[in-house]
Amino acid sequence: MGIATTLREYLESRGIAYEVVGHPHTDSAMRAAQAAHVPGDQVAKPVLLGDEHSYLLAVIPATHRLELDRLNQVLSRHLEMLPEEEIETAFSDCERGAIPAVGEPYGIDVVIEPALLQQPEVYFESGDHEHLIHLCGEAFRDLMANAPRAHLSHHL
Repeated sequence: MGIATTLREYLESRGIAYEVVGHPHTDSAMRAAQAAHVPGDQVAKPVLLGDEHSYLLAVIPATHRLELDRLNQVLSRHLEMLPEEEIETAFSDCERGAIPAVGEPYGIDVVIEPALLQQPEVYFESGDHEHLIHLCGEAFRDLMANAPRAHLSHHL
């Protein structure tokens, strides 16, 4: 499949330079990092959450685990993990479990773990299980410029 159409059009419309990095089929962000031979702390792992108001994409390093209680406390919300069917609807041009760590092209707000914004390079799923998008850290920070920052995860 390669890069999801919505994501590709978004990156190109913003003039964001990126590279597509192929790797053997994987089923998680951390395994994608290993397969692509890149540091797990440079791979952005998205977790789609929702409540009665809207969706929210929490973006954390692949080496971390989301602390949902902490996130809800910080944001004063009652976000919950979403069923796969709902995620597929929100990211309709992506394979199940391979959503990108960028919410804006899909109309979804993002909150990001600050540790990712300190990385010199960042990778994230392209919309399938065999390709990562590779951005320089500056380009990733530009994409996340409007995303609130919150310590919402802990290292595994």
